[in-house]
Amino acid sequence: MKIVEVQTGDRIPAKIEKLIFEDFLFIKKSGQFEFDWRKPDIEKVYKLFDSQTTDILGLLYIEDYPEELRLEIKLLEVQKELVGKNKRIEGIAGCLIAFACAEAFKKGYQGFVSLVPKTLLINHYQNKYGFAKYGRQLAIEGYQANQLIENYLEYE
Repeated sequence: MKIVEVQTGDRIPAKIEKLIFEDFLFIKKSGQFEFDWRKPDIEKVYKLFDSQTTDILGLLYIEDYPEELRLEIKLLEVQKELVGKNKRIEGIAGCLIAFACAEAFKKGYQGFVSLVPKTLLINHYQNKYGFAKYGRQLAIEGYQANQLIENYLEYE
């Protein structure tokens, strides 16, 4: 996975797994997440964590729409201190989005993933991750989705 320490360029070993009930204690205790992650269906929430410290760095809630052959990112959140110009770790959001794309390929959806972005993030999703506008939503699929997977999940 392409999670790197900004100052040194060193890789941080990370994994993505389903969130478990015990993780809520860390999420609440850390104070690093704004959203109340107890609200979504826990079966649809994934955590990206540092595999050495087990600290949760980011969270992803995806909804499956099999009749539309797509997954939708309902929520994506990175620890507060890891966002913005002064963040110390890079690549968390990219890995979570790439993970959603990989799941969409596994389901036979050709990597089709959509989201409804905050207005301020529309250009960011388009420029950094290759999303395209589909009405009110942004989406990625096919080649672009595969590029994200290669760039963020198959990093050497």
